[in-house]
Amino acid sequence: MQLLESSVNNGVSAWKREPGSLSLVSASETRLRLCPGEPSELVVQITNLSAHALHIDLQVSGLFPGRCFTDVEGGELPARGRIEAVLRFELAADFFEARFALDPGQKAVLDYPQVLQVYARTPPVELGGDRAAGTLLAETVFSLHIRPDSRYLNYLPTVYREVDLIGRLLKLFEQAFDPSIQTLELLWAYLDPLTTPETLLPFLAYWVGWPSHIPWSLGQQRRLIRRALEIYRWRGTRWGLRLYLHLYTNLPLDAPETPESEKHISIQETFSQGFVLASARLGETTLLGGGRPFHFIVRLRSPTPQDEPLIRTIIEQEKPAFCTYELYLEERH
Repeated sequence: MQLLESSVNNGVSAWKREPGSLSLVSASETRLRLCPGEPSELVVQITNLSAHALHIDLQVSGLFPGRCFTDVEGGELPARGRIEAVLRFELAADFFEARFALDPGQKAVLDYPQVLQVYARTPPVELGGDRAAGTLLAETVFSLHIRPDSRYLNYLPTVYREVDLIGRLLKLFEQAFDPSIQTLELLWAYLDPLTTPETLLPFLAYWVGWPSHIPWSLGQQRRLIRRALEIYRWRGTRWGLRLYLHLYTNLPLDAPETPESEKHISIQETFSQGFVLASARLGETTLLGGGRPFHFIVRLRSPTPQDEPLIRTIIEQEKPAFCTYELYLEERH
C-alpha cells in the first residue's frame, strides 16, 4: 500500500476518547493507494493507558468493492500495554476489466472514504461473565484510492513514484506499448514453426525454401519446415529419405540394431558391388544374371492408410536421379 501525493496529513497522530484511557496511533486522514490483485495492509498501533485490561474490536465502515479483514493480536490489550492491529484490503485482479466494472453512462468510482472505529470492553472475567457491548473509544477517517499498478514507476526516482498523476499517466503509455513489448519478448515463438501462428507458416516456408504447393496437414507443415535444413543436408542418402518419411508419416524411427526388414520405414538396397575377382563370393555377394543396379525397395508399415502419390513424390525428390525404386505400403495393426 502506497501513500498518495495529495494526502491531507501524512503524520502520525493519536486520538483519545477519555484522558488516560486509550491512545490509537495511525496515519490520520490518509489517502491510501490500492492496486487490483495485490493485497494491502494497514497497521494500527493501540496503547492502553488505563490500569485495567481491555478487549479491543475494530470495525471498518464505508463502501468498498473488495474485501476487508481485521486482525487484532488476540484482542486482549493488557493494562499499560500496546498491540498492533492489521487491516487487510483485497481487490479483485480484474477490477478494471470485469464485465460489469462500468455501466453505460456511469463514471467509475475509484475513491472510497472509510471510517475506522475502535471499540473496547472489559474482559468477561472481570464482569462476572457478562459480555457487555463495547464502548466506542476512538474513530478516524481515511480513504482508499484504487489505481492500476504501473511497472514503469519502478524506473523512476522515489520522489516521482509518490505522485498519483505520474503513475496514472505512465499507465496510459504502458497499456499502449505493452502489446508490442509482449510481442518482442515472444518473438522467438513467432520464428519457431511449431509455435508460430498458422498465418505465418507460408513466410517461414519461403524463408527456408520449402515447397508450399503440396497439400500438407498443419502438423506436417510445422514438423517439415522446422527440420527443412536438416532434410536438405541429408538429401540423396538413405537417412535423408528415412527422416523425410518419418516427419511426413509420423512413423517411428526404429533403433539401428533393428533388422531392416522389420523396421516401420524399411529401405533395402538390392544391388551389390558386382563381380570383382578375388573378392566376390558366388551366391553370397554376387548373383550371375540377377540383381538391379542402383535399385532399392521402400516398405512403410503403418496402422493407417497413407497417401501413396504424395509418398512417391517425396521419394522422387529425395533419391539420387539415377536410382530406381519400388514402394510397398503395408498396414500393421
